[in-house]
Amino acid sequence: MKLQRFFGITNFTNDNYTPRQLKLPLEIEKLIAISDPVYTFCEVMDHIDLSKYFVAKGYKTGRPRCDEHKLLKVILFAFMEHGISSLRDIEKLCKNDIRYMYLLDGMRAPSFATFGSFIRKELTDSIEQIFLDVNSYIFQKDHVDLEHTYIDGTKIEAAANRYTWVWKKSCTRNRGKVFERISMLLDAMNREVLGYLNLKLEKRGEYAIDYVSELLELYRKGTGLDESTFVSGCGHRKSIYQKQYQELQGYLERLKTYAHHIEICGEERNSYSKTDHSATFMRLKRDYMGNDQLLPAYNLQTAVCDEYIAVVDVKQYASDMECFVPLMEKYHKTYGRYPKYPVADAGYGSYNNYLYCEEHGMEKYMKFTMFKKETGDKKYHENPYRAVNFQRDESGNLLCPNGKRFRFKCRRPVYKNHYGRTEELYECESCEGCEHKSKCSPKASGNRTIRMNEELSAIHQEVISNLESTHGALLRMNRSIQAEGTFGVLKWDRSYKRLFRRGEKNVILELTLIACGFNIYKYHNKKQRKELAA
Repeated sequence: MKLQRFFGITNFTNDNYTPRQLKLPLEIEKLIAISDPVYTFCEVMDHIDLSKYFVAKGYKTGRPRCDEHKLLKVILFAFMEHGISSLRDIEKLCKNDIRYMYLLDGMRAPSFATFGSFIRKELTDSIEQIFLDVNSYIFQKDHVDLEHTYIDGTKIEAAANRYTWVWKKSCTRNRGKVFERISMLLDAMNREVLGYLNLKLEKRGEYAIDYVSELLELYRKGTGLDESTFVSGCGHRKSIYQKQYQELQGYLERLKTYAHHIEICGEERNSYSKTDHSATFMRLKRDYMGNDQLLPAYNLQTAVCDEYIAVVDVKQYASDMECFVPLMEKYHKTYGRYPKYPVADAGYGSYNNYLYCEEHGMEKYMKFTMFKKETGDKKYHENPYRAVNFQRDESGNLLCPNGKRFRFKCRRPVYKNHYGRTEELYECESCEGCEHKSKCSPKASGNRTIRMNEELSAIHQEVISNLESTHGALLRMNRSIQAEGTFGVLKWDRSYKRLFRRGEKNVILELTLIACGFNIYKYHNKKQRKELAA
């Protein structure tokens, strides 16, 4: 003790320890309950050949690569349990959750960057085929009926800034204003400068970008301008040549900007977001500002069979009617067949979609727009002023409630019909002085004109007959349970209301991962219920 004091040594005690130590059994399965979802997950994944998706790259340098099979299993299990998981959360689960350690099977817990790189480079092109393999095993084990499919769609907000919209109509309108200003500028150039040089620039109604570039070059050569001599800033006075040349240059840049915006929008869209060019501004149920504003979003479409997601698709436009045919084509490409009974709500019942069902042997179980009023509103159904309720005379001519005949006027193509169908237009012989005009055609200034499409009316009657039958009532009930219930689980139970990735291809990747995890979890729940019932 004296020597310790002499040499200045004091006795310090380190308290950074605990007497309790983690003791794990040699078999890690003993810590996991027999009813845990990880065993169902392993059952499904063990029956899928994953080697065809991950080809050895033959790397000779760098650190040893992680096992792709184990990375995929960890990612899918995280999506199975949570619906959507951030990469950092998956990394944390691999370090702390015994089930993820079980899936890693001795491999060190990867970092979030490893998971992100693996998803981008390996799963972007192969995830849909992996989803098909998972579905093939589950559908075979659970005897899923692919003849009945329940279709529904929902709009999910994109991972884009909310006030970054670009409107195609605005770009088109402003481009027209630029055309007018270019014409005015060319008049000034010809009058103030080029007229003295015996030159003239030709005006047009619309100006292509290449033509405006030619005009700039002609003006520069005709006036002998040298851009290196241009002045700017305080204390400098621009010449008329420089002013006109730079003004035309500004118009050229604006034309390039508008052309770029219109090209990104394409033919089927009217808007896009600057931070996610694939996202379109749509009206969502979630309204942050309470002023019915539009938000960047995608239209998610699903086809559900026996509570499982059979097909998932993403579109850039808000209308569900235009999404039905691409979804069914993807269904056919995936399973080699079309469903016999596609059941959908009134958002899908259009003339094109009904004819498409006839063409591919599918029954018509999609409501049309006025289905509810047609079947539930007796006053609307029996309204004598509707054209479908008009009587006919002995010659087959339509008669209005006042007894006036309707004469055939012309035929014209049905708007946006892809099958070349036409409709007939009839005009009343005389509506002058008719006492029924205020109820029959209050907005018509002259004689009433009606459109008749016998084929579409017959299709509507067929749809009503199908949906009002016992089989149709059961299918409608199942659609509300299965299709809408799927979105209820994803959006409310799993709190998935906003995308995490940008770009249409990455969005499909994200939603396919979620659908894959959803199906495996649904299979586990059904399996557990069967075991309890047994």
